[in-house]
Amino acid sequence: MKIEYYIFLSIALFCIGIVGVLTRRNAIIVFMCVELMLNAANLLLVAFSKMHHLAQKASNPTAGTDGQLFVFFIMVVAAAEVSVGLAIIVMMYRNVHSVDINFLNRLKH
Repeated sequence: MKIEYYIFLSIALFCIGIVGVLTRRNAIIVFMCVELMLNAANLLLVAFSKMHHLAQKASNPTAGTDGQLFVFFIMVVAAAEVSVGLAIIVMMYRNVHSVDINFLNRLKH
């Protein structure tokens, strides 16, 4: 497949994630949209890594693995983010009985 298809899909997923973060009030949906944006960046990194690997296949056998290593580390950080984020959301629901983000503005005062 052409790299343009991957770029278009990644941009579309990232834009969907941005719209979800900016328009939704449910903390779980906002959290899922942030994960969607991370996965869009991962898709783009893997696509460029594959393109770089195909371009320099003969001269350097390890070419193109840098992007895949970045994706691995992003997935590790995302897994830690999921555990911390869901713990915060669960504690917020236990205390407030709501996952509405606008309700968190009351916690400032």
